[in-house]
Amino acid sequence: MPISVQQHQFHLQTDHTSYLFHVMENGELGQLYYGQRIHDQANYPDLTAREEHGAIPAWRLDRPDFQPETLKQEFAGLGKGDYRDPAFQVTSPDGSRISEFRYQDYQITDGKQRLNGLPSAFATGDDVQTLTVTLRDVVAELTLALQYTVFPHQDVIVRSARFTNAGEQTLLLDRAMSSQLDLPDANYELLQFSGSWARERHLVRSPLHSGSQSIGSLRGASSHQQNPAMILARPTTDENHGAAFGFNLIYSGNFLDQVEVDAFDTARILIGINPEEFGWQLTPGETFQTPEAVLSYTTTGLNQLSQQMGDFYQHHLVNPHFAQTPRPVLINNWEGTYFNFDEAKLTAIASDAKDLGIEMFVLDDGWFGHRDDDTTSLGDWDVYAQKLPNGIAHLADKIHGMALKFGLWFEPEMISIDSDLYRAHPEWTVKTPHREMTPGRNQFVIDMANPEVIDYLYDKISRLIADAHLDYIKWDMNRNITEAYSPTLPADQQLEFAHRYMLGVYQLYGRLTTAYPDVLFESCASGGGRFDLGMMAYAPQAWTSDDTDAVERLKIQFGTSYGYPQTMMGAHVSAVPNDQTGRITPIETRAAVAYFGDLGYELDVTQCSAAEKAAIKEQVAFYKAHRELFQQGKFYRLDSPFTGDGNVGSWQVVSADGKHAIAARYQVLNHPNPAYNRLYLRGLQPDQRYQIAGNDHVYYGDELMNAGVFIPHLQDSTEGIEESFDFSARLLVIDAVEK
Repeated sequence: MPISVQQHQFHLQTDHTSYLFHVMENGELGQLYYGQRIHDQANYPDLTAREEHGAIPAWRLDRPDFQPETLKQEFAGLGKGDYRDPAFQVTSPDGSRISEFRYQDYQITDGKQRLNGLPSAFATGDDVQTLTVTLRDVVAELTLALQYTVFPHQDVIVRSARFTNAGEQTLLLDRAMSSQLDLPDANYELLQFSGSWARERHLVRSPLHSGSQSIGSLRGASSHQQNPAMILARPTTDENHGAAFGFNLIYSGNFLDQVEVDAFDTARILIGINPEEFGWQLTPGETFQTPEAVLSYTTTGLNQLSQQMGDFYQHHLVNPHFAQTPRPVLINNWEGTYFNFDEAKLTAIASDAKDLGIEMFVLDDGWFGHRDDDTTSLGDWDVYAQKLPNGIAHLADKIHGMALKFGLWFEPEMISIDSDLYRAHPEWTVKTPHREMTPGRNQFVIDMANPEVIDYLYDKISRLIADAHLDYIKWDMNRNITEAYSPTLPADQQLEFAHRYMLGVYQLYGRLTTAYPDVLFESCASGGGRFDLGMMAYAPQAWTSDDTDAVERLKIQFGTSYGYPQTMMGAHVSAVPNDQTGRITPIETRAAVAYFGDLGYELDVTQCSAAEKAAIKEQVAFYKAHRELFQQGKFYRLDSPFTGDGNVGSWQVVSADGKHAIAARYQVLNHPNPAYNRLYLRGLQPDQRYQIAGNDHVYYGDELMNAGVFIPHLQDSTEGIEESFDFSARLLVIDAVEK
């Protein structure tokens, strides 16, 4: 079984990993080991051995080796000799901040239940087990339940913490992380995924050093700037070899991922809600549940780490109704029309899209209130009669009549000053009393911590879903929170606002997805501003970035793939010159990048030339023929655009049986007299024979993976006609053949 307990020692086992901790002599929990799977034994004397270090306070004189500052701990507090950053902090009514959680008992259950009010993993089978270890602080009358769920076949462990006030006095929870992991050394490199709007999740790899390294957000969202996914890899680890730990957080708000290297070169990893701007009043009988942290480990490289975590998300996090369901090819009108449209224009786009094989039409911003630009009407979720005099339902009927699905854009978490909603409920706007409001994108944030707001939004959105029979909702969030404050909270609870805001967002998502389980939600957040597991639990795909330029998307999608599978990535073909960069790229290259995700188009197809329409029709047909492979296949990173001069990037998807694959190689600029190039494929069966489309030669899988495929240089001209080969893409379609 995945979990065994012997002599107050807990051993969590996946197919390839072991995680061990135990009850120490002071009743607290100590970390022993997390790494490649080892045999289960009654005790591990070598793992519990400790060294004495001079001038460090010891717990008791008869145990001089029990020195909290050097111990590997499981969920540490502060103030009793461990001076590293803690996993939690509690303030008692007398102002003291010392906690002593002693082991009480444990429970093992089969499967995994969802958390109440938070997005979370789930399981009813798959050999999944959950361990709950209960500890108690008898002075504060506070109970701490640490929960570990083992997903053996994905080599994943999910952790969280639950604090319950069993006393008669209110306690203040100042810090409540989801997971702590103390490693015996710090010989790792940190892989983080950083950037900004339009260049999200770029890979940054740097060695650990003494002190603290962290990524996080205080924006009220997981953010464009940093992503909750984080990897620790040995310096020699690459895509296909070596050891690495993967961490992620099932949460969409303020977060902190931190690695602290101490004086003895050990590393402490903390994952959870950012303790800055956080505090929670724990009243008698109340419970606080942290979000869930996802941990995974491999010895076989970063590709394997990404694949096993992605497989876990698909089977144990994403809405099962959509997890394995083919995602439709869509067209979104935004970059094609912006705010300038009417029913005739929209139906013309939809009609041409249908002829090209596209399956869903999405109406973006501008359909509500009196919204002709971005300064007005957010919150007024009623149709703009001047643009759509017959209403949304009438337009939806026309779209559905073309045998297309119909989707609609919302930005539920925002409000405009120029709106009927603001005039009726100015108190619903997030703002601090007597302070000037900071504008952002000509809009403000609505108070999702207010239950009345959730009810209002649910009524508005659900009515439109029902009236228009919506198939899809694009949920946007185009600015972050400033002047964080809610009049619904008393003064001594204002530090709860950021988390209560996210609980409100999750409540609205949960109510809508429960009431309308067939509606596909896509998270947007101004592109990649909330590309996180909290959103993916409700919206199984996300708009990866507002930057649709194919060259920029190479790094964005490559970086995103470390933490998330391609089926979570919305990827569109847009018009050129590109609206974000001004770059002109071939439509074939734009499609070749967008194939490796949930394909869509974001342009006015009525303005496309006959040649462009023919290309789009061919692209859509190709994507549909290989949709399962593109969306659900195992993803391999081959050549990184983050190395060298960044001129080349390549990746590949492989079917579960290893018999079908598609690889893509992208070249930004064509160089004269370049070096000899080969593309080395991955994930094929070594003894299987394969053929590459357009190539008569038959290869064995081991040849394609070890000897590679020759990539000829693009010439400067073709038959005397000058032609640019910059921004090029090559697709290799590989299929198994019988001997």
